[in-house]
Amino acid sequence: MEDGTLVFPLMAVNEAEDVYSMIICSTDNGSTWALCEDISPAKCLNPRVTGWEGSLPMIVDCENGQRVYESRGMGTTWTEAIGTLSRVWGNARSGVSQKESLHLDALITATIEERKVMLYTQRGHASGKKRDRALCLWVTDNNRMFSVGPVAVDNAADWMLAGNLLYSDGSLHLLQRRGDYEKSVISISRLTEELSAIVSVLSTWSQKGIFFSSVSRPTAGLVAVFSNASASEDRWNDEYLCLNATVTNAAKDNDGFQLTGLESRAIWPVNTRGDNVRHVSLSHYFTLVASVTIEEAPSGSTPLLTAMLADTESNRTMGMSYSHKKKWETTFEGKTTTRSSTWEPRKEYQVALMLQGNKASVDVDGESLGEEEVPLTGERPPELLRFCFGACGGH
Repeated sequence: MEDGTLVFPLMAVNEAEDVYSMIICSTDNGSTWALCEDISPAKCLNPRVTGWEGSLPMIVDCENGQRVYESRGMGTTWTEAIGTLSRVWGNARSGVSQKESLHLDALITATIEERKVMLYTQRGHASGKKRDRALCLWVTDNNRMFSVGPVAVDNAADWMLAGNLLYSDGSLHLLQRRGDYEKSVISISRLTEELSAIVSVLSTWSQKGIFFSSVSRPTAGLVAVFSNASASEDRWNDEYLCLNATVTNAAKDNDGFQLTGLESRAIWPVNTRGDNVRHVSLSHYFTLVASVTIEEAPSGSTPLLTAMLADTESNRTMGMSYSHKKKWETTFEGKTTTRSSTWEPRKEYQVALMLQGNKASVDVDGESLGEEEVPLTGERPPELLRFCFGACGGH
């Protein structure tokens, strides 16, 4: 830890043979050790911990998948984490088995290019190959995640039993134990190219942060930016290099994309898994802001922005559209309401979709068009699946 405290994760078994995860720590450089006061729920094992902004995130393997707990008192109490990283490191979405879901292996904190980040590895199928499982390296600042790429691949003849990361003296290393449970080999390799990629992306994040913080709009918690400077015919690039949006039947122009027709759209799949890899995770707290200009009145109601949400029971939507009567419309839970506010052709508007827990709202130029509560069918509010600009339909 930053204050010199040594922290190690460990497991304990009670008389009923239930496994618990906890930590042991030392404040005197290892002369004495103390067990933490609290423990994880039963049947949660293989803890991985690191220090981050005054707290201890702990990832454990439980019966229903990976869970993320955190403590701000050196293990005095552990509470289940709710936030960006818990959606990435935590349990897979409903309907995905634990064997098919991603699995976090190593987790460390490092200061690279004067920026504090977390480095972690996740196991998942590589390039759609169901037999070979790749160990992928990621870097995050607890706001966005960048996939550095695979650093190792498992196969039946050479299975990786354990692995860890080490960042020291400006070098990044991967420690592996491979083989089977009868015999194994330990190796260490330097991740030179991967570290160069991390340095490059962190430099980009810093440059973008400086630029966007100079504009008048708030940037705290900014995850991604899409602009006219980073787009092709079928792809809208995230300027932070994390996850791009796919574009269909739209024309690139000087200010972004021109969406025309019922099949014209751009989709940003923030919480879906492509090749079983989760790049970005926004949970039930988000704000999506877009600059929009409507050239002319449509023949009917036309969707503008849509957010698809999901819980354990069903998919839900919230969004906004504009009508041929030059009225703004809002949609919550499939119910569309025409608002009194009007729009003008060829005028730029700042439109926003917001979800705060179970409260969904829509704004235009800072003025609220409406707010609704999203009904809960489980213990948690629904999570975000994807954003759509333009005509979403069933996509």
